[in-house]
Amino acid sequence: TLTGACIVALGPSIAGVFTPSDDLAIEVLTASEISGEKFWRMPLEESYWESMKSGIADMVNTGGRPGGAITAALFLKQFVDEKVQWMHIDLAGPVYSDKKRSATGFGVATLVEWVVKNSS
Repeated sequence: TLTGACIVALGPSIAGVFTPSDDLAIEVLTASEISGEKFWRMPLEESYWESMKSGIADMVNTGGRPGGAITAALFLKQFVDEKVQWMHIDLAGPVYSDKKRSATGFGVATLVEWVVKNSS
């Protein structure tokens, strides 16, 4: 899954960010720096889409283990109009603390920072 593969790639304290928009990535990553939350932009490597093609259906719903977070994000991309700026933030790793056995609230400060900056 996207979430599982992202946790394998980035560990329990960094959220993965997928977006084709450099501008949106800069905005959200800047907000994360201000908030002190760790976000890392992941690539949307289009060549990986080859593993998602199907001879029967429009596409398969999983691209296999190698590059799993990327192929899962490429799958999501298929459902967004090209004119729409979009971002998937995979924060399943840092959103829960196994040590405390509770939610961390990770991501809220970054998104509030981004919304406030873009609301005026």
